[in-house]
Amino acid sequence: MTLRHLKIFIEVVETGKMSAAAKNLYIAQPSVSQAVHELETHYRTLLFKRYSKKLFITDSGRLLYTYAKQLTAQFDRMEENMLTKKRREKFRIGATISVGGSILSPVVKRFRQEFPDLDVYAFVGNTQEIEVRLLNMDLDAGIIEGFVKSADLITVPLLEDPMVLACSADHPLAGRSVLHIEDLQGQEFVIRESGSGTRELLDRFLESHDIRVTVAFEVHTPDAIKNALRVNQCLTLISARLVEQELKSGEFAAFSSQDSQWSRYFRIVYHKGMTDHKGMTNQNPPPYMHALQNIVSSYDQKSPLDHFIRGQFVDTYSPA
Repeated sequence: MTLRHLKIFIEVVETGKMSAAAKNLYIAQPSVSQAVHELETHYRTLLFKRYSKKLFITDSGRLLYTYAKQLTAQFDRMEENMLTKKRREKFRIGATISVGGSILSPVVKRFRQEFPDLDVYAFVGNTQEIEVRLLNMDLDAGIIEGFVKSADLITVPLLEDPMVLACSADHPLAGRSVLHIEDLQGQEFVIRESGSGTRELLDRFLESHDIRVTVAFEVHTPDAIKNALRVNQCLTLISARLVEQELKSGEFAAFSSQDSQWSRYFRIVYHKGMTDHKGMTNQNPPPYMHALQNIVSSYDQKSPLDHFIRGQFVDTYSPA
């Protein structure tokens, strides 16, 4: 088993076809088939199932793909660092959309100022996308507000992210000083896409209280959420950081949770197999990670928007 076998295997997984993998790698298709066969023989397991001339990856194939991505990514980084004249290191930060719409840009700016010889790259996606990229070694660190599922990732809670129930100032509920749980029944909501930490938090909350709402919009970006609030009189659960300007101007109204049940944290997450600057694997965060944690933690402002939040949401039914 060689690095060539792994790179061919990865290309087959990502293209879904041996012919496409052969074309992308500029090799003959029989060479691709042979490489996959040799891997299956070496590991004594089936990596793909073949139905109607289509390939379907097996559980063993998914496991090998995870390891192969990690190994080839580390090899490519070694090649790049060793062969580049300047040998500039790269640090790749992933952030969820809530983070990207609030603190990511100033965090990256300060990180670059602290490490001027480091090339910094930032990617914004939902929690699920960040987790996949970390597991595939396509990112070095993530700043997320959701929860990752993999035991191969280490998470460190750093920064409280207050959540609010928000609506436009002319929404029928906007004038209330207190909202009760039954006030949400049947209301139209704009929600985030599946895989989002915010979506997971809202789904759990509604399910735990047996509340049924109407999903009017399912969107990926804060701007799309805010436009739905403005024009269509929807409700949404959103980070207070993302609607700061609208709350201050009075365009939106927001309700905080009485018992902080919507509280969550921005978390640093990284792969436990991440290597430090000497190439040594260590479950303690390497120096760059310590610096990133310190920068993110510095944004822990205590309730800067409390003055602009319209009222409270009470997790009880109002008296009949």
